[in-house]
Amino acid sequence: MSKNIKFSNLDRAKTVDKLATSVFDLVVIGGGITGGGIALDAASRGLKVALVEKNDFASGTSSKSTKLIHGGLRYLKQFDFWLVKEVGSERAIVHKLAPHLVLPEKMLLPLIENGSYGKWLTSIGLKVYDILAQVTGDDKRKMLEKKEALKLEPLLPKKILKGAGYYAEYRTDDARLTIENIKTSLQFGATALNYASVQDFQYTDEKISGVSVMDEISGEDFTIQTKYVISAAGPWVDELRSVNNSKKGKRLHLTKGVHLVFPKEKLPVKQSVYFDIPDGRMMFAIPRGKVTYVGTTDTNFNLDKDKVRTDLADAIYLLSAVNNMFPKINLEMEDIVSSWAGLRPLIHEEGKSASELSRKDEIFTSDTGLISIAGGKLTGYRKMAERVVDRIAKKLEEEGTTLKECHTDEIYLCGNVDFKKFKHVKKYIAEVFEKIKADGFTEYDAWFLVTNYGKQTEIILETYASLKDTDKYERMAKAELRFGVDYEMVLNPMDFFIRRTGRLYFDIEGVRSLMKPILDEFKKIYKVDDAQVLAWRDQLHQELEEHSNFSMERQ
Repeated sequence: MSKNIKFSNLDRAKTVDKLATSVFDLVVIGGGITGGGIALDAASRGLKVALVEKNDFASGTSSKSTKLIHGGLRYLKQFDFWLVKEVGSERAIVHKLAPHLVLPEKMLLPLIENGSYGKWLTSIGLKVYDILAQVTGDDKRKMLEKKEALKLEPLLPKKILKGAGYYAEYRTDDARLTIENIKTSLQFGATALNYASVQDFQYTDEKISGVSVMDEISGEDFTIQTKYVISAAGPWVDELRSVNNSKKGKRLHLTKGVHLVFPKEKLPVKQSVYFDIPDGRMMFAIPRGKVTYVGTTDTNFNLDKDKVRTDLADAIYLLSAVNNMFPKINLEMEDIVSSWAGLRPLIHEEGKSASELSRKDEIFTSDTGLISIAGGKLTGYRKMAERVVDRIAKKLEEEGTTLKECHTDEIYLCGNVDFKKFKHVKKYIAEVFEKIKADGFTEYDAWFLVTNYGKQTEIILETYASLKDTDKYERMAKAELRFGVDYEMVLNPMDFFIRRTGRLYFDIEGVRSLMKPILDEFKKIYKVDDAQVLAWRDQLHQELEEHSNFSMERQ
């Protein structure tokens, strides 16, 4: 476990001082999956890297995706073979780097009367998909007859079902994948800070030579000196281009994607289903632990980027789509236990609807040297990072410095010490269960720990053993929190409940039952006063309300 590097806001003053007094080769703006991937790529090639994020790591788009590392089957319909080939082959690489976080998931594609996918086209399409994505063995696509499809998923609509495609994808936790990329970049000397927002750029001879940053916690400003700056700020890329006076030519087009979460017993699909909805779009239903989640919408968004909400119209749209495909299930508004809403930072194309816009990434370089990257998909984050760091490598080469080639396809992420395959992850889950079952924990609890933390579970179990709380779940959650504070820059209860553990989405009752003990622990760790604890509690109650209640008043 020697690879775990202290990464804590308890050392914030020291981190800020390091950022303010050092000269960096590269500053990365944005602590989402793209920024995290860039920090790891650049640092592992030998650059001195700083990463700053205005909120918490992964607090924007990178905690609000469909949480799939998938090959983008629908891009075949747009004849975007390049994108399918790239993200298809990336799936296997990212699974290899973090098999505890990127889990194999069979996907069922029902073929229905008058649906988007006919039998012949689906068979050809999935075959092309297998070839482009270099799929091997059991993961290769199968075409199923109606009877076989119903056996696998009895909830499918018997009357209009004609058969199904059956193929492999991978499910992940996007926020955890982000934090593990950032933590892994620290092993190559990167420095990273959350709650630090870029206010302006510094220039020398009309070229960027630094960034002015505000520490959102202390309110103090500091400057980071750097040779290069990459903005991977997702939906905020155009704002930073405006600050740099370089917002011209192509621009961002933001679309909103919403997901709803139901208890598993309310939507008991046996595996992930990728299905048609009446307006011609496609949707996912994905089982995960105690819940099943569905999504997503794809609507234009022009409101406050810091306040993206699921509204009543989104909830009604998704509910009717699910009820249409699974006629035996009659989901209602009160069955929704949680939700999330995020933004896709796509590249604007005149005359195209939200769903038609390309998911390809683009790189913009300003005259002053600001490099911005936008667009793209979660699955392609590593290749996006490679492409943008290659731009800097080329510039350095012109100056006589040669960087190493990208080798992030060989760098295992934190938490993966010796998992070579998914079967090793399953074996480790069983080992963890053996260790904790005497205390009354379930197999789900072991699965939760390992698929969040991988081998870092050992640190959490050591802390758990040293704590004295009588309630086992409170004790384990406090052990997780201590790990998050020491190694994952957890600064407040929202960081912990939403982005480090996913509880707000996948175990919302856990948030309610653990709120008090976790707030007590925060008070102890950060030595805050009662007023701060009350403010955090109010914020958590607000988050619970916003993610789970869609009454008419929300309109």
